[in-house]
Amino acid sequence: MDDDLAAALADAWARLGRATGERRRTTGRVALASVNVRGGPALRTVVLRSADPAARRLEIHTDRRSAKVAEIAADPAVALLLYEAADEVQLRVEGRAALLPLGPALDAAWAATPGPIRAAYRMPGPPGTAIADPALPPPATDVSEAGRENFAVIVLAVDRIDWVRLVPGADRRALFDWTGGALQASWLIP
Repeated sequence: MDDDLAAALADAWARLGRATGERRRTTGRVALASVNVRGGPALRTVVLRSADPAARRLEIHTDRRSAKVAEIAADPAVALLLYEAADEVQLRVEGRAALLPLGPALDAAWAATPGPIRAAYRMPGPPGTAIADPALPPPATDVSEAGRENFAVIVLAVDRIDWVRLVPGADRRALFDWTGGALQASWLIP
C-alpha cells in the first residue's frame, strides 16, 4: 500500500465498511459536516450504517426532524471525517447528500432498525429541542412502528476521498476524485 494508489483506495473503503459494523467503538463514529442556516459549519458525530464502494455511497440514519436534514435540503454539500488513531489514518470524504425517498429501501432500513435504536425516533421533539429536565423518561424500546414517521436515511454520494496515513518516515496521502466523472487519483504531500 505504501506506493499503490489502488491499495490506498481499497483501504479507505475497507475502513468505511468496518466503521458500519462498529457502532459502539470509536471506529464506528464519524463526523459529518454540513452548512447550517447561518451559512457556517455544522459538525456532529454520526454512525455509518452502510458503505458501498461500487456505488460510491454511504448511508446514515437520522431523525427527519433534525437540523441536518434541513441543512442538507438547503445545501447538499457535506463532508465526513473518520480517524483511526491506532493506525494513524484519516479519511476526509466529500460528497452530496440526500434523503432516501419513501419506498421499499427506506422501509427495509426501518425494519432492520432494532427496538432500542427505534426508541430515539419517538422522542417528544426534534433533536436539540430545549427541555426543562435532562432526565427524560426513556421511550419504550419495543419494535413497534411508533416513531417511524421521524426516521430518515441520509445517502451520501461520494465525490472525493482524501486518505492520509501518518507513520514517521513513511507518511502517505492520496486523493481520489470522481467530480469530473472518471476517477482521478494522485499522491499528495501529507
